[in-house]
Amino acid sequence: MHPGVINALLAALLFGASTPLARLLVGEMPPVLLAGLLYLGSGVGLGLVRLFRRRRQPQVALARADWPWLLGAILFGGVLGPVALMVGLTQLGGATASLLLNLEAVLTALIAWGVFRENADRRVVLGMAAIVLGGVLLAWPNGAGGPAVAPTGGVLAVALACLCWAIDNNLTRKASAADALFIASTKGLVAGSVNTLLALTLGAALPAMGLFGLTLLLGLLGYGLSLVLFVLALRSLGTARTGAYFSTAPFAGAALALVLPGETVVGPLFWIAAALMALGVWLHLSEHHEHEHTHEVLEHAHAHVHDEHHQHAHEALGDGREPHLHLHRHEVLTHKHPHYPDLHHRHGHGH
Repeated sequence: MHPGVINALLAALLFGASTPLARLLVGEMPPVLLAGLLYLGSGVGLGLVRLFRRRRQPQVALARADWPWLLGAILFGGVLGPVALMVGLTQLGGATASLLLNLEAVLTALIAWGVFRENADRRVVLGMAAIVLGGVLLAWPNGAGGPAVAPTGGVLAVALACLCWAIDNNLTRKASAADALFIASTKGLVAGSVNTLLALTLGAALPAMGLFGLTLLLGLLGYGLSLVLFVLALRSLGTARTGAYFSTAPFAGAALALVLPGETVVGPLFWIAAALMALGVWLHLSEHHEHEHTHEVLEHAHAHVHDEHHQHAHEALGDGREPHLHLHRHEVLTHKHPHYPDLHHRHGHGH
């Protein structure tokens, strides 16, 4: 299995599990404070990892031109999106809210295809449709033992969160060549600080130490580590495909929610939906995108080995081991091979 696919699925599993777990905390603190502490846990935890990790090779710094993309991603995905989700969780059950997050994948793909002109094969579209249909069945009144009618305000809040994260996903992809830990920790520290300070200003009080620590840990795993894996997937799969694999997150969250206190037993539609989501993932895994394409001249820096896309010469670097990182230039190259829209394959397609 492609490493990018593994990263996307693991990111989905971590984030999906965090939604029903966060619902258990919404009654313990205001939504804005909970959103802030979740991202603060992500930022602080990943920041410590950056300080103490072994630097076997240098990391790609964020280019000056990419800062606006990252700041936009922080605003939508780190500040607005989590608050909207926590507000929605005050009105919806964990399973229902998790399944509504299927909307994020659809909006992510629509923005990627319509605004950023990213290519998507028919199998990707069909696979995403199967996964979203599974989510619709699960959210259907009484389809999985859930409430007959979901509160409109809660549904709209979760939908707004999905839109914010869809924008975030596409903006983050523009900066995905940079160090994933730096991107994720910066988003966590900035967004977490903003929302936590806002909540405290509005009169909220920090929870007891035990609950405080659990919230930070949930944020580190469900938002921080998940985001690092998501950025790595964006780098090698592109936005639409990463979003397609990530759309399994709602199913993971719903499955976990059903074994937590306060959730009901699944109905037959749950298993039909599970089969549809499994079909969607299989369609994505079995995609074969291959055609003759031309690489234009490109100069950038990232960790690489001397494969067919990196046939350049240079003086010995460090101990000579690969992968290594340095600024390098790609000359014009036309060839044909299976590929994803990664750092080197962001070309247009004829119709």
